[in-house]
Amino acid sequence: MRHSRLARRLHARVRRSAGYVSLCAAMTALGPWVPAAMAADPQEYTTTLRPTGNADLDDALRASSDLLSLQKTQAVSPFALTGRIHNDYSRLISALESYGFYAGGITMTVTDGGGKSGAPIAGSHDGRDPDLPEWMQSIPAGHRAQITISARPGVAFRIGVVTLNPDKGDPPVHLNADEIRAFAMKPGMPAQAESVLAAGVTLQTALTEEGYALASVSKPQAWLRPDTHTLDVAYTVHRGPVVNLGAFDFAGLQRTHPAYIARRLTIAPGELYQPSRIERARQDIASTGLFSDVQVNHGDTLASDGSMPLDFSFREGKRHSVGAEGGYSTDLGGRAGVTWTHNNLFGNAERLRLTALITGLGGSAEQGLGYDFYADLLKPDFGSRNQNMSARLEGIKQELYSYRQTALLARIGIVRRVNRHWNVSFGGQIEQEQIQQMRTNNSYFIASLPLSANYDGTGVDNPITPATHGVRLGASITPSASLTDGTSFFAIMQATVSTYFDLKALGLSRPGRSVLAWRGTIGNVEGASTFAIPPDQRLYAGGSATVRGFRYQGVGPQFANTRYAIGGTSMDAGSFEYRQRIMQKFGAVGFIDAGQVTAGRTPFQGTVRVGAGAGARYYTPIGPVRLDVAVPLNRPARGDKWELYVGLGETF
Repeated sequence: MRHSRLARRLHARVRRSAGYVSLCAAMTALGPWVPAAMAADPQEYTTTLRPTGNADLDDALRASSDLLSLQKTQAVSPFALTGRIHNDYSRLISALESYGFYAGGITMTVTDGGGKSGAPIAGSHDGRDPDLPEWMQSIPAGHRAQITISARPGVAFRIGVVTLNPDKGDPPVHLNADEIRAFAMKPGMPAQAESVLAAGVTLQTALTEEGYALASVSKPQAWLRPDTHTLDVAYTVHRGPVVNLGAFDFAGLQRTHPAYIARRLTIAPGELYQPSRIERARQDIASTGLFSDVQVNHGDTLASDGSMPLDFSFREGKRHSVGAEGGYSTDLGGRAGVTWTHNNLFGNAERLRLTALITGLGGSAEQGLGYDFYADLLKPDFGSRNQNMSARLEGIKQELYSYRQTALLARIGIVRRVNRHWNVSFGGQIEQEQIQQMRTNNSYFIASLPLSANYDGTGVDNPITPATHGVRLGASITPSASLTDGTSFFAIMQATVSTYFDLKALGLSRPGRSVLAWRGTIGNVEGASTFAIPPDQRLYAGGSATVRGFRYQGVGPQFANTRYAIGGTSMDAGSFEYRQRIMQKFGAVGFIDAGQVTAGRTPFQGTVRVGAGAGARYYTPIGPVRLDVAVPLNRPARGDKWELYVGLGETF
């Protein structure tokens, strides 16, 4: 169908016989006079299209034929079927012309294909035979008419003379180098309708990108030259003036401040009119999540100052939403809670999120239930574009075997996106906490200034979407001071790298189906010894974030004859995974992890603990549901024999 429409739109000035068209019209006009019984008798049929040797052309012919597309529908009368045959001649000729075969022809023959009752009627009829309807009425009941279509492409025509005519009153048309590349219509090219039409569209796009907002390129006129097997084409081009952007109008804003939209836009009045930049600006505003729909339009006339005004229309999204959160692992147990979000709090895209979680539901590293309540406030474009401010107030209670903690903390930070790969963050945090460890209670007041940098070269925007290639890097340093019961200063330094390799690169799988993933983590605390650092600030390993198969905080020094972890000042861990997609929705993972924690000054000391396991994945539109089972390969005394982890997204 697409190729037929393209050919009809080309306006080729070709003289053709219209006899069969007139006959079809006459048949249609006589339709009401046909006896009711005769008109009502249906004629079933099958259609065969003989191959031309050109697969693309065969597909175009097949898509253009009503006989083929409608033969499985309810059978029609012989007179209606004849009209369908006559109509197919023009449709199939258009398909030939759309591929540059302007000297081709179509032949259709109709025979009695036979059936269960009686022998087939001998002979065949041409599809243009005036007696075809009466002959088809003589086909015995239960027999199918067999229609055979043969296409003769003939010689493929090529482009001849290409002319660019100025619009009435315009100067002669002269294209610059960029416009010539965009137009890409040259003599000698195959005279395919799609290419001829596309050339005008791409030229108009190139003109508008140069600021000619009112530029237009007409649908081409074409002249067939049978003697040379060429097609001459002519386009009418109107440039108009170079235009700058005019005033912006914002419609549909109910709670959002227009000033925020104006600051957020990547275009401004007075800049050169360019449709691609306007579209990128529209997509950027849509990406804020404030709106369910963002549109931008302009009229066909310029403002009095010669500029082009833009009309933005917005449909604001829901202001409130409620979500659920949950997860489970045998070491940390279950966690469940709800989140309430208030979007566009003050009209400048601010977001307030309130979360309440119950934690420690039956975990082997937990001694009882805990909670995590927090309020997050996000202020986008704080101070400048691509810079967000976030603030959090949080209350925590954890009943871990390593320590029991009740804490209240407040932090504020700035995250700045440097470019499409890098972002940096900095801020401040204070924490007041009570910690019990080995029956000893201590109070701490900790002030810290976290600083971090992150690189993401995976091309994945959503953090829970599995990466299949590229590298991720993260590094942080957190200078801190513990100001209770003697002041101690220390700095926590950590770095993580993960990389992904798609086995497609070796020709072993389809893209994204088989992936190797590695992760390495290293950490160090400088400035204070282990017991001078609050227990929650020390380094630990074990669990899904470091070494699976060992419970959370289960790797590293422990108090003698207990399962209570001491923590350390140096840590390192590494993971390797093989990820395999299975069918569309499922996947499997095999992995091995290793890591160690020590009270020394440098990593890569202490006892290395190794865990291994396998997992299953179920891929949903929001990310994979993860289930991993791991066992320790060198289990310590009082260590767990196995661990189960359930969550959303890959482990890294």
